[in-house]
Amino acid sequence: MAAERVAQTVAPGESSTPTRARRPLLSHSPFHLGFFGALGALAALFLTEQLLSISSILILLVLAMFLAIGLNPIVEWFMRRGLGRGWSVGVVLLGVLSALTVFVLTIAPVISEQVAQITANAPGWLDDIQTNNRVQSLDDQYDIISRIRDYIENGNYGQQVFGGVLGVGMAVLSALTNTIIVLVLMIYFLASLPTIKRAAYRLAPGSRRPRVTELGDRIIVATGSYVAGAFVVAVFAGVNTLIFTLVIGLGDYAFALAFVVGLLSLIPVVGAVVSAVIITALGLTISPTVALICLVYYLAYQQLEAYVIYPRIMTRSVDVPGSVTVVSALAGGALLGIIGALLAVPTAAAILLLTREVWVRRQDAR
Repeated sequence: MAAERVAQTVAPGESSTPTRARRPLLSHSPFHLGFFGALGALAALFLTEQLLSISSILILLVLAMFLAIGLNPIVEWFMRRGLGRGWSVGVVLLGVLSALTVFVLTIAPVISEQVAQITANAPGWLDDIQTNNRVQSLDDQYDIISRIRDYIENGNYGQQVFGGVLGVGMAVLSALTNTIIVLVLMIYFLASLPTIKRAAYRLAPGSRRPRVTELGDRIIVATGSYVAGAFVVAVFAGVNTLIFTLVIGLGDYAFALAFVVGLLSLIPVVGAVVSAVIITALGLTISPTVALICLVYYLAYQQLEAYVIYPRIMTRSVDVPGSVTVVSALAGGALLGIIGALLAVPTAAAILLLTREVWVRRQDAR
């Protein structure tokens, strides 16, 4: 019987030896692997170059989404009072546009004028500092003053110093086109945030969607609370600097310094140190006593902000260790300036939340 079945399956003139499935020619040859590997690398390089070419637009996109998430708690507050989401978004946007208009028309020109004044007076300050015997000996040894003078007089000092401090945030504020793009995107994201969340959550498997929704909502709420808290900290630091500089004798640069210190306060711990250095250096142009007062005052304020103001405002929004906060803020600031520092802490908080709730729980269950 078995011989008959074999005979039926083998056609006349064909070999009865079983044939193996033939593999594609050279499917595992070095040429095959090298060709398609190189093709994949070229495709990855091309896509990377395209992403880098639109990096500025991607930064504006992320900034708009971040601002929308930050304003969403205010929208939901109005919604709990009976307003629809459309009306709530309209009220919040009216307040934002009003504040931005007041800033551009009243405060921005003063800041620009004071920055120009600092740039114009800097060479004279160097001459005054050079009269100090200790500074003169250091300058004779390391040629510090002449290098700083060349940097100020020959380079674009105002743009480099203040542009470097403010980073992408200053570019967004100073460029009208970018501001309009951010506002339009922010309005769209703010109005359609529930729809965007639902669409994103549907990408998760149905069995895990409730858990993904819970974690996603927690991250969004924490991010919104952090943005609101960071704004409060920045306003507090800016107003405090404005009052202090007016009292100490730096009133000619009070608004510019308040603006810079307010933005730097978005970088936890490090921002306060940089602010102290800037204010102390300008205080030295008046007298060593004023510089010492500035240094002591900002060291005390740094302790107050680090251990009292910042923890009380941020504890309810993000749960991030201090070391992680500093490292993430430095990394974000190095990549994207003030915007990167602002995004770094909630991003680190989201990563830590996912690590604790997903990876650590999975490890504990094994």
